[in-house]
Amino acid sequence: MSNGDDGDGANEAGGADVPAADADAVGDRLDSVEEALEDAETETDLDEIDTDLDAVEEAVEALTPDDEDDDEAAELQDRLGSLRDDVESQRGPYAEDVTEKIDDAAAVVETTEWTEDGELELIPAVEEFLDGAGSQLVETFEPDSDEMADLAAELETVSEIVEETDLDPDDDAATIETLISDVERLETTIDEAEEWDDLLVREQLDAVGFYEPLDPENRKDFPAEWNAVKLHEKAYKEGDEEAIEMVLFGLEKFGSDFMQENVLDSLERIAPPEATEDLLAMAEKRNKQAIRILGRIGAEDALDTIEEYVEGGDMALRKVTLRAIGAIGQTRSTQVVANQLADENAEVRSTAARALGLLGDTRAIDPLADVLAEDEADEVRASAAWALNRIGTERARDAAADYADDRAYIVQVEAEKAAESTSA
Repeated sequence: MSNGDDGDGANEAGGADVPAADADAVGDRLDSVEEALEDAETETDLDEIDTDLDAVEEAVEALTPDDEDDDEAAELQDRLGSLRDDVESQRGPYAEDVTEKIDDAAAVVETTEWTEDGELELIPAVEEFLDGAGSQLVETFEPDSDEMADLAAELETVSEIVEETDLDPDDDAATIETLISDVERLETTIDEAEEWDDLLVREQLDAVGFYEPLDPENRKDFPAEWNAVKLHEKAYKEGDEEAIEMVLFGLEKFGSDFMQENVLDSLERIAPPEATEDLLAMAEKRNKQAIRILGRIGAEDALDTIEEYVEGGDMALRKVTLRAIGAIGQTRSTQVVANQLADENAEVRSTAARALGLLGDTRAIDPLADVLAEDEADEVRASAAWALNRIGTERARDAAADYADDRAYIVQVEAEKAAESTSA
């Protein structure tokens, strides 16, 4: 360019304008890169184009270092960015793309809860993919069974083989593209296969056979779900151990408080050990009925969770928990319960005393004897006497029998029982 005597063709505003010839030259270089990109066939070609774009970017930045608003420079930057996006979109696919898709598909197959129809859709789709992958990789892929876990495991095996084969994005482009196409077809089937969550609760219950016991003659209660729970409860009592699975499925699926309460009532009547895990989850949320049922079951596994509930401000929860601990009957809980004999609430002290009787630990004799001698509440003292009778050793009964002439009738009754047992 000239020195610009009159300003024609010269830089204005302090020399901020881009010299047209320089901008045109950069534009020509971008035109050349575009042509090269159209002809690119390999990753090496794309790498060379990236190198050219790096050089062009430096040229663009050198045009107007002090003016970011220059229109021509901005247009060149936009073209540069667009070309970089085109380069990236033209790369691949790579072996990593294949393994990522297969791993994702395997995880969904294994972790999703499928309906029977969903499994029937998935099994042939996975087998078809395994056959295709075997042809591409010259391998044989056969799952151990049609179980979802085995199908997922075999998909993971395909992923491992793809990784080990180290497919080249240029030399093995056809293989990679075919595998990508096959796994995308599998993904479509996975997306369309029926999951349990796709069904309404009533459809889920129907699918597992929850309503099967119902017939016109035994449909007595409304809603039908309540009726079915009672029939499954009856079947369990009569020896059908599988019937409890239907009750527990209902516990999991029913959303109404009414049905939840009815299922818990059913479980409390039959106290099935199979319900322990479900009840523990509820006990962790301080559900009193669940804790009570765990006591009836004698679920030692619950102690780690519920022992901490014997202290605190919720009196009802404390008493339910103490009774459950007593019913479970593990002497590991003796000290936890005995500590409550000193509580300021008489009902808690009374409940703790009876729980100690149920635990039957002779270490509780002396603390119970102290309560019998010193507690101000006759109800608590009577509970202590009852507990000593329940422990049943000679020393325990002697401690209770000493109160046959007690001021409180309810204590006398327990003391007389102890004396009679000792005499016998």
